[in-house]
Amino acid sequence: MKEAVNVPTKIILASGNTGKLKEFIAAFSDLNIELLPQPQTTEYEVAETGTTFVENAIIKARHASQLTGLPALADDSGLIVPALQGQPGIRSARYAGEQANSHDNLNLLLENMAGVEQKSAHFYCCLVFMRHHLDPDPIIAKGMWQGQITTKSSGANGFGYDPIFYVPTHHCTAAALDHELKKAISHRGKAIQAIYPLLAAEQAAQDAAKFPA
Repeated sequence: MKEAVNVPTKIILASGNTGKLKEFIAAFSDLNIELLPQPQTTEYEVAETGTTFVENAIIKARHASQLTGLPALADDSGLIVPALQGQPGIRSARYAGEQANSHDNLNLLLENMAGVEQKSAHFYCCLVFMRHHLDPDPIIAKGMWQGQITTKSSGANGFGYDPIFYVPTHHCTAAALDHELKKAISHRGKAIQAIYPLLAAEQAAQDAAKFPA
């Protein structure tokens, strides 16, 4: 098998989340790339100053690439509730404050949804791949997962807002879904499915340039 050039063996994942790393490694296992987690040191922390998921994903990917000298893959995701003008949105992880935990965020959302008739919501994920930190044309893919906000928590799996995110197609909350099923139908799963052929095409093009017919 020919080795990729500009989609090289080593790619830094702009996250230290081991669960996320395993999910991405499994998804891209046949692309001849090796995903590495970014070190858990303060220098890898970066302020997410963007106003959109795309901007924040680019910020994270660029920062990781600049520090490591490697191409980088980053994601930014969150929950959007139209009835709350798009909240929690890009502040999903900090909805109840900078020091808030998932429980605090979930409870605040339930409080804010009390009395609101329109319960529709969706999770959104943006994936960004940068070949280098100055990449002017990063590869971007997006995924969305439609659902509704419930009035109380249900389900023992998942994390974050999963216990109050009802999935109509499966008649349960995201926290009640089997882990493998959730990966396949979630916003991140859809974003991974969208970026996969783009990375594969990138790799094929670079291989063709290195090994012309």
